[in-house]
This record gives sequence, structure tokens and C-alpha cells, in this order.
Amino acid sequence: MLLNKFMAIFAKIKFKNMLTIEDLKKVLTTIETDRIEKTETPTNTDKFGEAICAFSNDLPDNRESGYLIIGVSDDNALSNANITDEFLRKLSDFAYDGRVQPKPTIFVNRCELDGNQLAVVEVVPSKHAPVRFNGNIYVRTSARKGKANESDERRLIEKRTANARTFDSLPCWEAEIDGLALDLVKLSYFPLAIDREILEANHRDTKQQLASLRLYDTKHDKPTNAGILLFGLNTLYFLQGAYIEYIKIKGTDKGLDNVERSKTFNGALYDMLKEIDVFINDQIVISKPVRLPDSFQDAIMSNYPRRALREFVMNAIMHRDYESNAPIYIYHYDDKIEIHNAGYLYGGVNKDNFPHTSDYRNPTVAEAMKNLGYVNRFNFGIQDAQNSLKSNGSPPAEFDLNLLTKIVVTVNINPSWQSA
Repeated sequence: MLLNKFMAIFAKIKFKNMLTIEDLKKVLTTIETDRIEKTETPTNTDKFGEAICAFSNDLPDNRESGYLIIGVSDDNALSNANITDEFLRKLSDFAYDGRVQPKPTIFVNRCELDGNQLAVVEVVPSKHAPVRFNGNIYVRTSARKGKANESDERRLIEKRTANARTFDSLPCWEAEIDGLALDLVKLSYFPLAIDREILEANHRDTKQQLASLRLYDTKHDKPTNAGILLFGLNTLYFLQGAYIEYIKIKGTDKGLDNVERSKTFNGALYDMLKEIDVFINDQIVISKPVRLPDSFQDAIMSNYPRRALREFVMNAIMHRDYESNAPIYIYHYDDKIEIHNAGYLYGGVNKDNFPHTSDYRNPTVAEAMKNLGYVNRFNFGIQDAQNSLKSNGSPPAEFDLNLLTKIVVTVNINPSWQSA
């Protein structure tokens, strides 16, 4: 009877990798395995994050999804858990809110059977291990789940190195470890990315600590491209297009005679992100009171809402093609700002699903920007920016996706602000 119930449950779930009949029998006849975790209650959210992290790391190298089943006990008794829409949303948030880094790939489903509710989370193994939850690396072997020890961490690093696919995770062949600002990494970045207790008790050498954050390739004994991008002492020597060129143009047409001033932002992203963030706030965004239509009241409006402009620039830094020698160009006209970014839509993103689908050309850079506070949630940046433009009375941003080698974002000035 119980077997039939579980088969009915799983028949309703569209997994990326469908469980077989034999898999289902194992769920019912064995204790938890390295691919299955069960829990009765939906209240222990830390446990869910740990499970998602552990399945993402896939320490046993199953190369198959792991499954977190909520609403069933270890002895397979259904517990009639209250699986609400809000609870499912909270589960889905693990993929976006940055508690699990790099961003995990999960699929969340709810099932109902004889008045009993269950939630099932499928977790796809990550290609960018080690994955952390709140700064800790969790792994699962057989029925054991816990924090990774030094040996576990080394295995995950070796597995990641062997499967490295994205440019930022590859070794920077000309660089050496002394090309990184190691004191800055240790004092300023490690505390943001690694749990404090783990950091204080850590006996791993510097190279392995860097490798656990995908900043170093221990197999080839080289910093990764992400390490050089983020903390390199001479980033432009290795990655010639890794800078931003800001150009202020008088009028509405591009032309050398119309250039009022220009500014170049370069160096390691750790410093450049802070510099461009301050520049946007102090040199581009201007706010003033604007009389509301059919009213005697004023409202504070900006030529460009800082949140939106900042989001588009940070998005360009995160997603650009760093193999290109072309920088990010920011053209600032009297009536608009254009952001020209090297690199086209990446991975699973295309013209039809943009901007509602995301993929990450530079997952390690994206993780670092989240840890440093320049990204709040993954996959919501463009939506948040458009909402900020709307709240400011500005037109929505426009995207030119027809240029093949780059993407251009146009942010038009708030017409009410301009005419006030």
C-alpha cells in the first residue's frame, strides 16, 4: 500500500532526472542515502539549505540529482505537513537569495495524497563545487550529512577543476599566486565568504582556501581568471578588456567633437566596483523636486534612478565576456545613457526568454559580487531595475539584442525631470 502511495506521488512530479521504480523501492526499504533526504517538518529551513548545498556538491560524484522530501519521516510515514504556497516560495528562494553559493539549480514541487501534503526538491549537482550554505560547505555520503572536512573539500576542488567549463573558473596561465592581493583577500573577502568558525579553525593553506572559493586552480598551481579579475594586482595585463570607459557627450548624438569628458575605471573588480558605484551616485544621478501633474505638490525625482542605473552597470560587469578585449562602454548623452557590453546572451538565455531566464557566464564573479553586496538576489536584477524606473516616472529600459557580439542597454532620462 505504501509503495503504491509513493509511486502515485512521484508520478505527478516532473523531475529533470525521473526516479526509476528501483529508486522508489529503495526510498521505502532503506534509510536515507546520498541522493535522498527525508524530513517530517517544514519548519527547519537551515536543514533544507544544508541538504541543497550537500546535494549540489555531490561528493560521491553520482552526477545525478538528489532529492529532499519534506513531509515524510525516516520510516516513510506521511506526516501531513502543511505545504503552503508561501512555503514553496521560501524553498525556491534558496536558488536566488545567495544563501547557497554558487547559485544552485533546484526544482520545487508539491504533491497531495489522501490529505497528506509533501514537498519535493530536486537538486542538480553543481559544476562549480565547492558550494557553500551560509559560508559552510556541506556534503552527503550515504546517510551522513555534515560540514566538509579538509579531505572532502580537496576532492570537491579536484572535481571542479576537472570539469571546469566557464572562463572565470579556468586557470590564468601567465599568472602566479603573488599576482593576487593576498592580504586583501584574507582580511576583507574570506570573512564575507567563509563562515567565521570555519575560518578560525581552518588549517588549510592559502592556496586551498582560495581554491575553495574558485579563485585558485590547485591542479595547475595558477590563480583562476576570476581570482585575477577580482583581486589581481595587475588585472589589465592578463585580461586586457577588463575595464569600463565612461564618456560624457554633449547633446544627443555620438561624435568626437561632442565629447565633454571621459573617465576610465580599471584594476581589480574589488576596487573598481566600489569606484563605479560611488561615481554613479555622485556624478550621474541628480535628484530635484518636480511638480506632480494636476497637483500643487512636489515629488523628489531623479534624472535616472540610482538603483536602476547601478543594477544595469553591475549586471554588465557580472555577465560580460572577459575574453573580449573590448571594455564596457557607458555613453552619457543629454537625454539617455547607453551601456555597451561585450558578449551576447549566454547559455540557456535567448531572445525569446530574455530577461525572464538567467544563465551565468561568470558564476564565480557573480558569487563574489553577491558576497560583496553589489547583488541582492539572482535573476531579479532587470525586473527590479525596471520597477525602479517606473517608480521614478521614467520610461522602461530598452535592450538591443541584434548586435551578436554585444548587448546595448538604453536608459532614457525621466521626461518630467528634464522638463522641470
